[in-house]
Amino acid sequence: MRASTILLAALFALSACGGGDSGGGSGGSSPAAPVSATAWTPGVFMPAANFAGQCTTLNENNWLRSWSNDLYLWYDEVVDRDPSLFTTPAYFDLLKTTATTPSGNPKDRFHFTYDTASWVALSQSGVSAGYGVEWALLAASAPRHIVVAYTEPNSPASAAAANLARGAEVLAVDGVDAINDNTRAGVAAINAGLFPAASGETHTFTVRDAGASGPRTVTMQSANVTETPVQNVATIATASGGVGYMLFNDHIATAESGLIDAVNTLRAANISDLVLDLRYNGGGYLDIASELAFMIAGSGRTAGRTFEQIVLNRKHPALAPVPFHAITQGFSVSSGRALPALNLPRVFVLTGPGTCSASESVMNSLRGVGVDVIQIGSTTCGKPYGFSPQDNCGTTYFSIQFKGVNALGFGDYTDGFSPSNTTGVMGSPVPGCSVADDFAHALGDPAEARLAAALGYRASSSCPAPSGFAAPGAKSSVQSTVIPQAERLVVKPPWRENRMLR
Repeated sequence: MRASTILLAALFALSACGGGDSGGGSGGSSPAAPVSATAWTPGVFMPAANFAGQCTTLNENNWLRSWSNDLYLWYDEVVDRDPSLFTTPAYFDLLKTTATTPSGNPKDRFHFTYDTASWVALSQSGVSAGYGVEWALLAASAPRHIVVAYTEPNSPASAAAANLARGAEVLAVDGVDAINDNTRAGVAAINAGLFPAASGETHTFTVRDAGASGPRTVTMQSANVTETPVQNVATIATASGGVGYMLFNDHIATAESGLIDAVNTLRAANISDLVLDLRYNGGGYLDIASELAFMIAGSGRTAGRTFEQIVLNRKHPALAPVPFHAITQGFSVSSGRALPALNLPRVFVLTGPGTCSASESVMNSLRGVGVDVIQIGSTTCGKPYGFSPQDNCGTTYFSIQFKGVNALGFGDYTDGFSPSNTTGVMGSPVPGCSVADDFAHALGDPAEARLAAALGYRASSSCPAPSGFAAPGAKSSVQSTVIPQAERLVVKPPWRENRMLR
């Protein structure tokens, strides 16, 4: 990513954080008896426990070296380097494979760290500093195109003073031209305004609402915003019965109660089909994904079946299969309660490049037990991998440790799932329609392009002309019906694009 792109501060800074206790990683970081770091011997690895909790740079690097060699999925593709020659962030960045997928993407583009105290707050409660808005980067380099993808309820962005809504375009940030400014100082200012580092920051934006003729000025103060992972639950009346819709944005702990409430609502409405909107859902806890899949399919298709088989590197046997959870797992609802179920033989899933990891598990695992998955949107991110977050010395490390496969043994979708009529580069094909994201309509609006295509496919088994991909460099206006897939990226931190065991 060039220094002039707007992702610089939003994403790259996450690779060098530090913090407290992980609250449920893989084994904690209680140290063994202190062991002095010794001279590096290539190919010789002491147990990681010998260095755990000993927070000098060399001991931290030795811990990372041994931990990665033991648990990293592709440990034999990592070049063994002298840990005394690097800072810890630089060393961790090197402890991964450099291999690529069939399309040429890096096989491991999911390697990152997070401040542990911040990680606990984020993963358990969904609280983070910001405005409660997700920005979509439709063009990341100047001339940039930044719009609102969605907002959180009861947040600075959705409050009456700002009233930001999907499709609003950002023209300036704190007086800096957000479209054309290409100076280092300008890019830094844009990043600082879009992605505040803490609560209490005040920034001013010039925006143009979707369909508006002119701009307006919005001032927002960042706050600790609690995410609402399940939104817009509704039933759409059709000639052949009610169709349920729900927007599901993150597999975090609080999603458990939200999903249960949504399924109870839709079950009471006696829906005949479900449209599950995962276009911005980067994943999270695998057990949440399993609960959701059960609630869609019901016990008839899932009882005794594998939701996902966890395959480790060849040093370790596979873990016990993750079942389709028919009872709550205790994330935000007391454990052991029976989950409601819709008992549907098919599901329509709205996807985009931000549909990642645990979200892809929902699709893959339902297909593994014979549920028809109809994909509407564009190719998913392609992450059949996951990890158990591990704290050491106040930093939580995320390093790929397993691959997930469904009940049929399939997990080879490293270039994502693609609707079957996708043009251009395609991942693993799934029945459905290639449809670009539509920022001119609200999420859940039956006229929104992806939801409209799902309703149309349900009625006629036919698709509109493929629009989920566009030629590189193509540009569209927010006032257009759709935005080409090639020009979108909803900015989420890496911790929200994962598949995690706890």
